[in-house]
Amino acid sequence: MLPSISAGIWRGAVHTLRTSRLVAVTRSLSTCDTVPGGLCDAETVFALSSGHGRCGVAVVRVSGPASAAALRCMAGLTRSLPPPRTALLRSITDPRSREVLDRGLILWFPGPHSFTGEDSAEFHIHGGPAVITAVLQALGSLPGMRPAEAGEFTRRAFNGGKLGLTEVEGLGDLIHAETEAQRRQALRQMSGELGHLYQEWSHRLKRCLAHVEAFIDFSEDELIEDGVLNQVDTSVCDLQTEMERHLQDERRGERLRSGVQVVIAGATNAGKSSLLNTLCQRPAAIVSPIPGTTRDVVETSLDIGGFPVVLSDTAGLRDSPDLVEREGVRRARERVEQADLTLVVVDCAQLPPDTQQAPAFLQGHLSSVLPTQQHPQRERCLVVLNKTDLVPEERRQRLEKELRRSSALPPVCLLSCQTNAGLQDFLTALHSSVKALCGDPLSGAPSLTQARHRAHLQQCVAALAQYQRYRDSDLALAAEGVRLALTSLGRITGRVGAEEILDIIFKDFCIGK
Repeated sequence: MLPSISAGIWRGAVHTLRTSRLVAVTRSLSTCDTVPGGLCDAETVFALSSGHGRCGVAVVRVSGPASAAALRCMAGLTRSLPPPRTALLRSITDPRSREVLDRGLILWFPGPHSFTGEDSAEFHIHGGPAVITAVLQALGSLPGMRPAEAGEFTRRAFNGGKLGLTEVEGLGDLIHAETEAQRRQALRQMSGELGHLYQEWSHRLKRCLAHVEAFIDFSEDELIEDGVLNQVDTSVCDLQTEMERHLQDERRGERLRSGVQVVIAGATNAGKSSLLNTLCQRPAAIVSPIPGTTRDVVETSLDIGGFPVVLSDTAGLRDSPDLVEREGVRRARERVEQADLTLVVVDCAQLPPDTQQAPAFLQGHLSSVLPTQQHPQRERCLVVLNKTDLVPEERRQRLEKELRRSSALPPVCLLSCQTNAGLQDFLTALHSSVKALCGDPLSGAPSLTQARHRAHLQQCVAALAQYQRYRDSDLALAAEGVRLALTSLGRITGRVGAEEILDIIFKDFCIGK
């Protein structure tokens, strides 16, 4: 006969099996459960961290366990290392020949208080190519040292927990920032605001998942408080609402990061290429009185009041028997469909003689230039009436008066690319439109800056909808929705820890007590 098992021992056995199952479930939460790659390896790496080319000062960075030995050897330090983060003027020598390579500053950053989290050192040397080459070769001759791969210092900082993935992306954007607004947005992201938002969402999702899993496994044992699932329902609903609101940003952050797509469009000989050249302040496009001169897209990057703009000149919109010009017109219409802002250029001479008919004429013209789906979004359009130098002053004033009365038109600017009359007013209107499309990078909640962030957040919202869909019918599938949401969010931040789920379970429910 089998020995009898007391109710208490049996209950404990079941309790242990359920806990083991929960551990196994949480350990399979995501492929991102552990910190990617750990600490890359035990090697010490070095590289030129300042820009290439001749310069006054160059910075050579070293990171890894042999950094202290390299600093002592290269700087002739026989005793202790210099105080942390304190510059010291030393002769920098070749460890093999003892030849002096340069005289510069050395700095010591003991881990974990360094950029990478490892022991690090810096050599601030003169920026001549020969000096830089000699120092790098000397470092390479030391045992356990190798040149760093592209981005390896930042990768080690991420692996060491010094930077989150969104902060790493912010650092990359800061390095590549070309305008003031890009710098502000990148600096804000690098400071961790976006990462903190996602980490806070991640923490709330972990708590929801822990509570649902605990309810599935232990509710029969009456170890779970009443109303736990109601709290999860509220948290999931709130998170879904917050994420959807975060996604409804009209791509402001992405526009600011990559540049606002501004397309110049209109009929032939309206002065589109002249406008491009005026804005670029150089002959970027050929200007000719012959209709159809521009047949392809001419693109250039500009800084408009601190905001990045990718400006495209396009072929004149008209029907043409010429196959090449027809292809140019097709590309022009395609660019207008993709544009964030369209500058519709109109030749003033083409307006009706009666200025009162001008607003109706322009409305019809816009319908022929803008795609149908853009009609409700005419705030993403500026009308440029070009060649005003050919219009008598009295007629121009009447025209301005009539256009100000019309509320159906987008902003209209009168301009002469020949004399630059009205250019300042046009630039002001253009800057206002671009700023409205990008927003203020320093105000409000941090913006999405990467297309991958948007894709993962959309997956996260869909997964939370799965929880609500299966909440009453199949709690296991509902829990899977929360798990998928946590995984999607973890792919943005780079970290999802299964052990954290267990910590919450044991802390909140005292399982095994």
